[in-house]
Amino acid sequence: MSEQKMNRGLKNRHLQMIALGTAVGTGLFYGSTATIALAGPAVSLSYLIGGLVVFLIVRMLGEMSVEEPVSGSFSYYANKYWGKFPGFFAGWNYWFLYIFVSMAELTAVGIYVSYWLPDFPQWLSALICLIVITAINLVTVRAYGEIEFWMALIKISAIIFMIIFGTYLIFSGGKPFPENFQNLVIYGGFFPNGVYGLMLSLVPVIFSFGGIELLGITAGEAENPDKTIPKATNQVIYRILIFYVGTMLVLMTLWPWNDVGMSSSPFVQIFENVGIGSAANILNFVVLTAAVSVYNSAIYSNSRMLYSLSKTSAAPKFLSKLSSRRVPVNGILVSSGITLLVIIMNYIFPEHIFMYLMSIVTGAVLMSWFMIIMTHLYFKKNRGGRRTKFPALMYPIANYICLAFLALMLVLMWTFDEMRVAVMIMPFWIGIIYLMYRYQKH
Repeated sequence: MSEQKMNRGLKNRHLQMIALGTAVGTGLFYGSTATIALAGPAVSLSYLIGGLVVFLIVRMLGEMSVEEPVSGSFSYYANKYWGKFPGFFAGWNYWFLYIFVSMAELTAVGIYVSYWLPDFPQWLSALICLIVITAINLVTVRAYGEIEFWMALIKISAIIFMIIFGTYLIFSGGKPFPENFQNLVIYGGFFPNGVYGLMLSLVPVIFSFGGIELLGITAGEAENPDKTIPKATNQVIYRILIFYVGTMLVLMTLWPWNDVGMSSSPFVQIFENVGIGSAANILNFVVLTAAVSVYNSAIYSNSRMLYSLSKTSAAPKFLSKLSSRRVPVNGILVSSGITLLVIIMNYIFPEHIFMYLMSIVTGAVLMSWFMIIMTHLYFKKNRGGRRTKFPALMYPIANYICLAFLALMLVLMWTFDEMRVAVMIMPFWIGIIYLMYRYQKH
């Protein structure tokens, strides 16, 4: 009997929206508050720098994914081209990363629901979201793809509308040029916290862009990956730069950067402040959709990574079980079940949980990107100079630039009280996964 495999049920339009939807989520709609506080109006430059680095990394992953379109992506490549422990580490680190991403998104869901229903328990909103999205992922990969397509389309359309509408507000206020841009410079200048503030702002930017590498995870279930993955990879970068850079320029022009607080999403708060109540309600729906969208993708990627790990004997075999609809049902249920911990965490300390999760996610993102960059170097070495279908940009210079950037991020994370713990536990985290690896071998 032939081995049962997962369906290639994701079309190009699904891949486009999955890539965009994962990268444009809570990091932009809620986490951007921290970035704005550090960089001021220069926040748009922060996203430009971070976006360019991330694009280089995604192109590295894209090159490997087109050559070998498998589920589990860089865990499989690390195992094949670098070694068994790097493959083991890449997979489990990514799985734990997305467990924490799931928790952060569920926390954000509770925050956004509280905007309308302040007395509704934050933990209960998160629980309802978890149950519904888990059920959707248990149906088929096409069901996940369709739901993600429409949720991502909602938030992307809203961002485009917001940029257009915000630009109209800027130029229709009756102020002559350049007075309509004075909010960018009159509150401490374009760099109110200097270049150092700009550099520090790159840390929460990493959190915002974490997830774009999901494109590689989808390779095993993508239709015609030779065409769909390159197209999705190349188109996603300029769209993200438009969304992040363009959105931040509009927001910083509309309202003083130093008045954007932590009470709600900067998007909702700013539109409330200019007296557009209905727009604020619409945007709150959009940011709620964004959080649910990323959680949807997190459940998807977690289950596929567990499936890939189990196929290489790096995880229990029962996690490679496919349902009659050919989805990794046990991987979905295990990932969703562990995410239930955040329901308890939201119940105990709802006010601080998001920042704690953000610091852990940022550290894990850095390690995942490090694994992609290093695996790509080994992949290219193994190729021996032979051409690939979708070569990465500026190899190997881009690899070393990206590694230097990640090292800088670690140094900068140490300066944040909330982030320092994430840096301190990294060696212990690597050690724990190594012990898991040694135990698994015996």
